[in-house]
Amino acid sequence: MPVIPDPPYVNPGFNQAAVGALTDNLVSIAMRLNVFRSVNTHEPKAAPGTGLRLAIWAQSIEPIGLASGLASTSGYVVFSARAYGNMLAKPEDEIDPRMVTAMTTLMGAYSADFTLGGTVRNIDLLGEYGQKLTAQAGYITIDSHMYRIFTLTIPCIVSDMWQQVS
Repeated sequence: MPVIPDPPYVNPGFNQAAVGALTDNLVSIAMRLNVFRSVNTHEPKAAPGTGLRLAIWAQSIEPIGLASGLASTSGYVVFSARAYGNMLAKPEDEIDPRMVTAMTTLMGAYSADFTLGGTVRNIDLLGEYGQKLTAQAGYITIDSHMYRIFTLTIPCIVSDMWQQVS
């Protein structure tokens, strides 16, 4: 009986282990900062609690034509990292400065290790291929509690994400 090869779309490089390593590096960089009481890899379903909390999750995946070659397609894997802080914390005048400081510290850490330990080609810090590392402030209600949030967009460029075969 002949051996049937893996289909051409199987990606030996960006597989479950690579996704896990990338996610682990995003989380460990954030945890090392000692800015957040917790760092999770999912959006909270219940009120996240007191102090600054961070959740990191995958947001989107898309190919990048300009970063691709004739034999493989590179891509964006975009993560969101959302910081949560109690909207009713005291003193009120320290809520935004604390959030801005936490997010700029996190952005600085991702900028300093922009290959995420070699798991990606780089974080698209300045938007070379479209999206850039950016944080947006807002508010969200979870479990009847209002939170001040900052959501960080982390566009990761992954070289040779998919192979191209004729």
